[in-house]
Amino acid sequence: MLRKGMFLADRYEILEQIGTGGMSDVYRAKCHKLNRFVAIKVLKKEYSEDKTFVSKFRAEAQAAAGLTHPNIVNVYDVGDENGIYYIVMELVEGITLKKYIEKKGKIPYKEAVSIAIQVAKGMQAAHSHHIVHRDIKPQNIIISRDGKVKVTDFGIAKAASSSTITSSTMGSVHYISPEQARGGYSDERSDIYSFGITLFEMLTGTVPFDGDSTVSVAVQHIQEEIPKPSTVADGIPVSIDMIVLKCTQKKTERRYQDAAELIADLKKSLVAPDENFVKMMPVYNAPGQPETVQAAEESSENNDEQENQNSDESMAENKKDSEDIDDELLDDELLDDDDDEEDSDSDDDDEEDIDDENNDKLDKIFKWIGAGIIALIVIITIFVVAKLFIGGSSNKKEEETTTQAQTTTAASKEDASKKVSVPSVIGKTEEEAKTTLNSLGLGYKATYQPSNTIPEGTVISQGTSSGTKVAKNTTITLSISSGPESSSVPNVVGQDQVQASSILESAGFKVSVKQSYSDSVEQGKVISQSPSGSTTVSPGSTVTITVSQGKETKMVTVPNVVGMNSTDAQNTLTSLGLNYSIVETKDTNVEKGKVISISPSAGQQVEEGTSVKIYVSKGQETTTAASGNGAGNNNSGSGNNTGNNSQQRAAGSN
Repeated sequence: MLRKGMFLADRYEILEQIGTGGMSDVYRAKCHKLNRFVAIKVLKKEYSEDKTFVSKFRAEAQAAAGLTHPNIVNVYDVGDENGIYYIVMELVEGITLKKYIEKKGKIPYKEAVSIAIQVAKGMQAAHSHHIVHRDIKPQNIIISRDGKVKVTDFGIAKAASSSTITSSTMGSVHYISPEQARGGYSDERSDIYSFGITLFEMLTGTVPFDGDSTVSVAVQHIQEEIPKPSTVADGIPVSIDMIVLKCTQKKTERRYQDAAELIADLKKSLVAPDENFVKMMPVYNAPGQPETVQAAEESSENNDEQENQNSDESMAENKKDSEDIDDELLDDELLDDDDDEEDSDSDDDDEEDIDDENNDKLDKIFKWIGAGIIALIVIITIFVVAKLFIGGSSNKKEEETTTQAQTTTAASKEDASKKVSVPSVIGKTEEEAKTTLNSLGLGYKATYQPSNTIPEGTVISQGTSSGTKVAKNTTITLSISSGPESSSVPNVVGQDQVQASSILESAGFKVSVKQSYSDSVEQGKVISQSPSGSTTVSPGSTVTITVSQGKETKMVTVPNVVGMNSTDAQNTLTSLGLNYSIVETKDTNVEKGKVISISPSAGQQVEEGTSVKIYVSKGQETTTAASGNGAGNNNSGSGNNTGNNSQQRAAGSN
């Protein structure tokens, strides 16, 4: 552990320890070379002694130093001194997402999505440089005081190996991907899984899997399905449920394949939270699910086998039928032979004339020859007639084709004379384009698209290029500018500054903050915004939020009321918003009812509403003892007068 006042590399002065983790301690320090405050992450001793870990750590830290992104804690320097290995990083004033979740219990889904988008943007920047975090969790995400969300600890996570992971990584195992838990290969999609668990915790205030040991939690990540966040906490729409489920699929190919795809769905969920637009890959041979593809293949094979079987059976039946027919024919032939033999026997028995029989056979032969000659003549005649007919038909068809071609050519020439050349209407207003096209007998169909450069109502492009010959009454499609692309400004009035800034930046707006006193709005809450919520403006516009500083403290100069009568002094103080209290006191030199002095004294600056003490004279105090002394004096005076008179009389007598 470093001590306050120590220097690293003769430039970084250690000021205080501000955090500790499983693998490192974090210190607030001052860089005297650049005169700025930084955070220094120092590896703990047990990791500093692992040479393999240290070499990986240094390589990854140097790679992370090349990352510059608003949603990543910047790495300024990396080094070692006397066995102390450290990373110098951007100092972010704020709290970790873990503490923020603990403070709020659970985060409303809109705010959670806004935070998630910023985290995903940081991941996307790192992944584009082929840097995988491998330890995405709320403890490694910081929310700054101005609402910026930043991911930290790129480099250290990848440097960790199985030999360096101990019970101190209990916090990380709650967010570990199945492939990491199995000790297999991990890539960018492993970060997406851990991101999904982090989003689950933001929405529900708890992690999906917990247990008494790291092993039991890791096994759950490998074997058990993540529940939908909406089954754990209320008010979570279907799109958010599906985003979390897609991030936390067991198989990497079923998750989001990159952070850009994830960011697109997160942004869409802010616009259409109740729409199930998340595209999930179909499950093949998933445990507990019907093996649809395999079943279909087996069904197809069974059908093929059935068809083959039916075909074989049909062929067998046909073969059997053929054999039966052949047998029947064979039986008939045998019967005919028997009849012939019987006839022969009968002829022999009858002993008919042989010469007559031979003559009958010759007659039959001649008849068959004549019939064959006649058939040949008929065939030749038919062939000749057909030849003549086909040839004539062909010639007629050729003539018809030629005539048709001539007619088509003539019609084409006639149509060509009626065609018009499409004019260019790009840059014209919609009304001007319509007039130009209609004057040539052409119609138009308008489609509208946003443009930040082409004025609203101006033609951006046309479907048919200028100069193209088209028939009259052809419709030309025009693309017309609908003005700058607009976005709806979220309403953040009443939210605290961090939440408001996060929501607006996630929606693509820049944020400007103003401070103002308010008697009705709590300090730190948004009093108003400009443009107001639901206003449609161009993306990237600046939204100014006015944040309450609480009630304004007004200072008042205490007036000089000394010498005034009590009533006038009271009225003067009241008119300036000051309270007062009267303290009567004896003073023989000040007339009764007059102000002797005040506290605080005249000319001092005090807060409005301060109570001023007014010291008022009661005049000379009269008591019984004082009255007695007065009578004695009077008597004494009378005695003196009597003596004087006596003296005067004595003088007269002389």
